[in-house]
Amino acid sequence: MTADAHIVAEFYGSARGAVTARVLRERLSAMWPSVQGESVLGIGYAMPYLRLWRDQAARCIALTPAQMGAARWPPGYASLSCAAEEDNLPFGDLTFDRIVLVHGLEMAENARRLLREAWRVLKDDGRLLIVVPNRSGMWAYRESTPFGHGLPYSTGQLGRLLAGGLFRIERRDAALWMPPSQIRVVLRSAPLFERLGRRMMPGLAGVTLTEAVKDVYAAMPLRAVPRRRLVLADAA
Repeated sequence: MTADAHIVAEFYGSARGAVTARVLRERLSAMWPSVQGESVLGIGYAMPYLRLWRDQAARCIALTPAQMGAARWPPGYASLSCAAEEDNLPFGDLTFDRIVLVHGLEMAENARRLLREAWRVLKDDGRLLIVVPNRSGMWAYRESTPFGHGLPYSTGQLGRLLAGGLFRIERRDAALWMPPSQIRVVLRSAPLFERLGRRMMPGLAGVTLTEAVKDVYAAMPLRAVPRRRLVLADAA
């Protein structure tokens, strides 16, 4: 089931959503510390995370898939946002340096088509950063959070999907070991949960983060092998 954009916005407006966004922004900024002068596209519900790079990027656009409904940047964060069909992005080929997918891939009506469109609008040296709920984690099964909607992925499933979409994985990370709880003591202890979980339960994180690059050579057709001329001799 796809989460409505307004429901996702309400989550990030809560105390639990604020802590969740802070934890994930820490990991995202470690993976992409600088996007100076680059074009960045966020697909899904990426506004809480695009703010990391909004002041660095030459252009920063948030695109919400049509099935999620329209979404707006929070007041005071002037930037660009739009809604469109996920398998028909309204951008030309080779437009963006980077794409971040948050609350996007797991809620896609057709994940393969979404990845093909992302591949198309990325530049040849472009990078894709995907945040998805971990099939083995607690967050994937709590519908009170956006991560409990849609299709969770294991690392193997996501790897095969990316390979089929002509992407090559560069590195992986994980986050959200804290329980998906609204209890204040749990929220205040989020840094402790992250440290202990990373050390003791690496496979039980709530979400996985995967950075991939366009595999341009995989999309190039092989050079045709010249056919040999076959001469048939008449039987004597």
